[in-house]
Amino acid sequence: MTASNIPAIQSSKPRRGNDFTELSRWVRRAGLLRRRYGYYAARIAINILVFAGGAVLFVLLGDSWWQLLTAVLFAVVFTQFAFIGHDAGHRQIFGSRRGNDLVGYLHGVITGISYEWWVGKHNRHHANPNHEDEDPDIEIPALAFSTEQARTKRGLLRWVAKYQALLFFPLLLAEAVMLRIASVRAVLRREVRTTWLEAALLAAHVVGYLGAVFLMLSPLKAVLFIVVHQGLMGVYLGCSFAPNHKGMPILGKDEHLDYLRKQVLTSRNISGSRWVDGLLGGLNYQIEHHLFPSMPRPNLRRAQSLVREFCTRRGVPYSECGLFASYAQVLRHLHDVGAPLRRCNRPAAVDS
Repeated sequence: MTASNIPAIQSSKPRRGNDFTELSRWVRRAGLLRRRYGYYAARIAINILVFAGGAVLFVLLGDSWWQLLTAVLFAVVFTQFAFIGHDAGHRQIFGSRRGNDLVGYLHGVITGISYEWWVGKHNRHHANPNHEDEDPDIEIPALAFSTEQARTKRGLLRWVAKYQALLFFPLLLAEAVMLRIASVRAVLRREVRTTWLEAALLAAHVVGYLGAVFLMLSPLKAVLFIVVHQGLMGVYLGCSFAPNHKGMPILGKDEHLDYLRKQVLTSRNISGSRWVDGLLGGLNYQIEHHLFPSMPRPNLRRAQSLVREFCTRRGVPYSECGLFASYAQVLRHLHDVGAPLRRCNRPAAVDS
């Protein structure tokens, strides 16, 4: 949907509490919440075909150092599967919960991430993005997103927070592994409703993944394959999610905003063509996604012009920049947050 065919948005300024209701009305009239079954069928089929092709290549190459390139391919494919799991968790694919959950659980067994644990964690993030007390995505032990968080760090974590801008991308190498560890911990602590199902799916992933790698490759090559695959998958996941909120305003416990402003002011969009849509799994339309989490991924691009125009009419800042500019903003924010800790290390000036 281009700016030229967006229904005219009323220029009147209703009370803030009515802004989202007004925006929702225009979004529904434009048909942007309708299911896109054909799109998801094609997307899932492509992912499966690429995965199957990678599996055939993996078998044909055998015990070869070229398998490290296969590990790179699987890092990309597994992340694309994770994007589908994300959409299923938001009920973007089917109208029914059962259909979405089926897709989510099946993708969970492929990626090795607990679907139910992730959905619960992610829904808490959506409810209160960038809220220092309620958003689990900014409660990361190895990073600090506010000076208050930085000052609470102790020991090694305090040192990491000092130089977190430099360490940010290296830390992402562990992201995929940490998600799996958190998944196992959630199952063992019975923090998921379907404990036995999640346990069986995680076990199936571990047995299938490690069995295939160690049966096909020598121990050294197998370990290096896992390191490359898991490390690059972590970087890909981190680079897809980090630009969305990192470096945007942090809300304190006493700060209260209406739904529209809470979602828009804490989110950042990434500009670019359709290749960026595919690369980031639609997460580049973070503002629209946060406003309408169940909106199917392909409709987000069409919704952007409408939402941006609405925010302009209401005087709500709408943040958007290029992919690399977003990383620069994230790193700059992390560097500034760690600055007070670095100053603590500087020796006091000696009076002459």
